[in-house]
Amino acid sequence: MAQHHSFGLFTVDTYGAFIPASAGAIIATARLCLDTMLTRTATLASPADVKNYLAVKLGPYEREVFAVLFLDPQHRVIEYQEMFSGTLTQTSVYPREVVKMALQLNAGAVILAHNHPSGVAEPSRADEHLTATLKTALAMIDVRVLDHVVVAGGRVLSFTERGLL
Repeated sequence: MAQHHSFGLFTVDTYGAFIPASAGAIIATARLCLDTMLTRTATLASPADVKNYLAVKLGPYEREVFAVLFLDPQHRVIEYQEMFSGTLTQTSVYPREVVKMALQLNAGAVILAHNHPSGVAEPSRADEHLTATLKTALAMIDVRVLDHVVVAGGRVLSFTERGLL
């Protein structure tokens, strides 16, 4: 018999009846709420806020996704974009596209992020090299890289907190 988890939350089916909300429906709704809350004037006030936000956004994916939080010069959120996606173990990231989007959005800073579906939060040499490449490319247009966050299951690693940036 399949195990049923009740979260005390309900949704409405097509007939208007209340039914227990699935974990997937709860996560989808949480992601929608985060997107709604994250407006141009929003600030992610602390590194913990950033890590929590990115954990919810990137944690559920079963393939690697590379995202960027584009920020204005006062570090208010302009936009969150999932720019590239790949396989279980890697994704191709094109610095030119990140630079183009930063210019288009008139960003003053960015926070880079990607997930490790394997559940291992440790950054690879390729992650470190990519971060350095993006930092150099974005510096040419006066955009600061504030952090690179790796989300792996329940663990979230910050390059800045680790001294890697």
